Amino acid sequence: MVVVGGGIAGLAAAWYLRQAGGDTLRVTILEGSPRIGGKLCASEVAGLAVDVGAEAMLARRPEGKELARLVGLGDDLVYPGTTRSAIYSRGGLRDMPKGQVLGVPSDLAALGRTGILSPAGLGRVALDQVLPPTMITGDVSVAAYIRARMGGEVVDRLIEPMLGGVYAGRAETLSLDATMPRIAAVARSERSLLTAAKAITAETPEGAGPVFTTLRGGMGSLPDAVAAASGAEIRTGVTVRELLRAESGWRLVTGPVPRPETVTADAVVIAVPGPAASRLLAAEAPAAATELARIEYASMAIVTLAYPRAAFPEPPTGSGYLVPPVEGRPVKAATFSSVKWPHLAEADPNVIALRCSVGRIGEEHVLQRDDAELVALVMTEMSEIMGVRGLPMDSRVTRWGGALPQYEVGHLDRVARVRAAVAGLPGLAVCGAAYDGLGVPACVAGARSAAARVMDHLDPTREWQSVGSPTR
Repeated sequence: MVVVGGGIAGLAAAWYLRQAGGDTLRVTILEGSPRIGGKLCASEVAGLAVDVGAEAMLARRPEGKELARLVGLGDDLVYPGTTRSAIYSRGGLRDMPKGQVLGVPSDLAALGRTGILSPAGLGRVALDQVLPPTMITGDVSVAAYIRARMGGEVVDRLIEPMLGGVYAGRAETLSLDATMPRIAAVARSERSLLTAAKAITAETPEGAGPVFTTLRGGMGSLPDAVAAASGAEIRTGVTVRELLRAESGWRLVTGPVPRPETVTADAVVIAVPGPAASRLLAAEAPAAATELARIEYASMAIVTLAYPRAAFPEPPTGSGYLVPPVEGRPVKAATFSSVKWPHLAEADPNVIALRCSVGRIGEEHVLQRDDAELVALVMTEMSEIMGVRGLPMDSRVTRWGGALPQYEVGHLDRVARVRAAVAGLPGLAVCGAAYDGLGVPACVAGARSAAARVMDHLDPTREWQSVGSPTR
């Protein structure tokens, strides 16, 4: 059994396969880069272990937390010290409106108090309550629907920064169905988007708990724990160049062209990004390969700085802020890690660690600057917005080239076509961020489904489910 890709999806697939097949199932993970973990990576900055990739996962979706507990990290789950955040809009930091759903406001009065929108923009939002229904018969862009209901300012100053923070993408091209499924569902039944957003917020009961969680050692500590618990043989620096059907199972060609190495497997899980998956599927599933090749990817960078607490005239009290593209600033989001995560403040109360995201799709020119220039950009941001004085104690620049798949209009149909094409190939499954969600819980859920698919091929009697089912 081979898993191609050692990101969290591939590692989780290996773990679920081990639970199902037990010690008799041999799993090998082939990872092209020098390390496992994909976009989960922790680094030391000023003596603090901080994430330089994804820094949290959804706490209200269970798959990520459950996997952490099952691999021995349950006691390391920690939660934010504050959920208060802001948007930089119209020249200043303004509190995020209460009751918003991925930027969609549900309370007109609360939105007005923030000052994020101009009076004219706020008045346009109010028209949502009297406008005739906006008919949606298929997938549309986020911007197209929300602009029709609430106007352009909501899109520019609330929706764009939210989507930019998650996808590094643009509301004009991102799919409403794929990125805002709850909004998309109510859009087909409710006339008013304000009313629909209010109904969604009411679905969350009082005391539902924090939205996000992370690990005391950072999300970057999860991959090693999952890898160890999976018992898989892990080979890094091994790029799979070809995937071909064999008499019984699959043949994978790795290594340099002059000295190829062949690996055989009864079944394969492909857990790599769309472009790499497209190349692997080109020979045996050309229809799936074509669809995967059409998924665009955005690049970005995380700049992590550590300042003495005294460098801030007033230490931040919120978790961070988002920046709309219309503000024309290179930094799209800032997170005050030592405020958001109390365990970091406890580790060193005299240091404030923060991270800034730079780069959206279409802004690759910003990322062409060298590390020193990116650090200078973020230092300028902190000086202008937060009044920070002096130099940071430490810094780290982490570049994520082609890291974030863009769920453009029609994405869900594209994924369905990929899975339909792969379904005809016994012992093959796909998973990862390109399909059903970028977050850790979504990737883990996809990995569990992929493991179940290949186990059904390896043991069609489904006796494996009585041993340890990856679907439970």
